[in-house]
Amino acid sequence: MNSQQDGMKELRKIVKDADIAILTTVNAQGQLVSRPLAVQEAEFDGDLWFFTEDPSPKADEIRANPQVNVSISSGKGYLSVAGTATLTKDRAKIDELWSSSVKPWFDGKDDPSVALIKVDADTAEYWSLDTPRVVAAFEIAKGMVIGERPDPGKNDVVDL
Repeated sequence: MNSQQDGMKELRKIVKDADIAILTTVNAQGQLVSRPLAVQEAEFDGDLWFFTEDPSPKADEIRANPQVNVSISSGKGYLSVAGTATLTKDRAKIDELWSSSVKPWFDGKDDPSVALIKVDADTAEYWSLDTPRVVAAFEIAKGMVIGERPDPGKNDVVDL
């Protein structure tokens, strides 16, 4: 397996284990704005999908400046994705991704405010935990006490 394939495997592992991601956009004043969004159950292939309301400030920010960052933390590691966001109201994709976790936010799939954010990843940096979180936390704490750099797992950047 080459480095790119190994990197994609690590990215998929982290995304699959995650429930929530933090999406960061840029507002009209040039300030960074971050908010949590539910990670949709879709095989990570370089795209991330999120449900959103449109119209909304988040949708306006994406239209004005589509460059975004998505941060994900899971039991498998941490991920920072830089990419380009687009909004869509594609009925087939909404039907494909719709789940019970989305229902409380909308008046059904046919709610006119239902939209999807698609983040087309340019690069992704990951920190993969090779050990359980408690062991990784211990290694970091131990490193602080004895003054050695801890090694809780792998770190790499994947161009997508």
